[in-house]
Amino acid sequence: MAIAKKLTVFDVYERAKSGPKVDENDWDFKIIPQTAARLKEKYGIKMDKKTIIPTDKKLMDNLFQAGLEMLVECGIYCIDTKRVIKYSREEVMIAIKTAPTRAIYGEGNQAVVLTNRSYNDKRPPIIQGGPTGAPCTEEMFLAIHQSYAQEPLVDTIVDGVLQTIKGYDPTPGSPWEIAAVKSEALLVRMAQERAGRTGMGL
Repeated sequence: MAIAKKLTVFDVYERAKSGPKVDENDWDFKIIPQTAARLKEKYGIKMDKKTIIPTDKKLMDNLFQAGLEMLVECGIYCIDTKRVIKYSREEVMIAIKTAPTRAIYGEGNQAVVLTNRSYNDKRPPIIQGGPTGAPCTEEMFLAIHQSYAQEPLVDTIVDGVLQTIKGYDPTPGSPWEIAAVKSEALLVRMAQERAGRTGMGL
């Protein structure tokens, strides 16, 4: 038996081209919900609507085991190739073990450190603000993002998307899409500067 190694982006890319073909509707409406329901039953997972973050250690372990089993059994669906990227249990565990434990968002006095937090961690979470992929008009884009950046509670910005660029539809794969993405980045940086938050993570 071959020893599992840490996967690279090239490994994943090749699997996205060669994995098993699956219809997207079958994936969305059969494979994922049926597997989730079966594993929920297998591991006795029940949601307590009064407890947003579970603190019961057995439940936490069962959630992890169910998630791990689901990932290994189902894999990840690649919409572009209509194929499933499969991973072994060993590959998943190596990825978890070797994953970064911290990341820095932003720079200078606006930099924040993202680290692992447990359910009972005393450190406050990082707060990300922004329209998070929601469409914004060209006229309102700058003001919307500035309103998030000027909130002291917000640590980083997750930007929205321009509905149009110079009045044109930013059709995926077109030059207008590239122009829109560049404009979004520049406008968010401008919004951060106007809010006095230059260097804020984006």
